[in-house]
Amino acid sequence: MAIGATIHTFEVQLADVDRGVYENFSLRVARHPSETAEYMVTRLLAYCLEYEDGIVFAAGGVSSTDEPAVLVRDLTGQITAWIEIGAPDAARLHFGSKLAGRAAVYTHRDPEKLLTSWAGKTIHHADEIVVRSFEPKFVDEVARALGRRNTLSISATEGTLYLELGDTAVSSEIFEHRAG
Repeated sequence: MAIGATIHTFEVQLADVDRGVYENFSLRVARHPSETAEYMVTRLLAYCLEYEDGIVFAAGGVSSTDEPAVLVRDLTGQITAWIEIGAPDAARLHFGSKLAGRAAVYTHRDPEKLLTSWAGKTIHHADEIVVRSFEPKFVDEVARALGRRNTLSISATEGTLYLELGDTAVSSEIFEHRAG
C-alpha cells in the first residue's frame, strides 16, 4: 500500500506591504511523501508572496509534469502566472514563460547554481523572470516549526519577510535574481 500525502492546514494572516496585499485565508497543503519539508515551505511562501485572485496549487501537486507547483488563472481559466519551486530545468521554465503572462521561481536551493544551470539555454523572456530565494537557515527554521495545524503570520515589507509560525518568529531578506 502506497503512503499518502500528509495534509497540513494553515490559518494565514498576510500583510504584503510591498504589493499592498492584506488578506486572511485558510490553506490545506498536501505534502507528497517524496516532498521535503523545505520544498513545501518554499511552495507555501511562494503562494503567499504571489497571492492574488485565482492562485492555486497545481492539481497534480508536486508530481505534476504539465503544471508548475503554483499557478494563477484568470476567470476564463487561462494561466496568467507560472510559479515554479526549487530548481526547474530551462525547458520547463521556457514553456511556462511562453504559456503564461508572467513566470517566477522560488528556490530553497543555491540560486547561483540554478542560474548557472540555465546559462546559454533558451528561456522565453528570461530577463523578466524573477528568481526569489531566502536565507538558508530561514527555510530550515520554518520547516522545523511545521505542524499538522498551523497559525501563520507573514509580513513582507521593503524586501524583508517576517514570519511567525506558532511559537517561532524568523525573518529573512527576500533575494531577487533575474533568470536572464
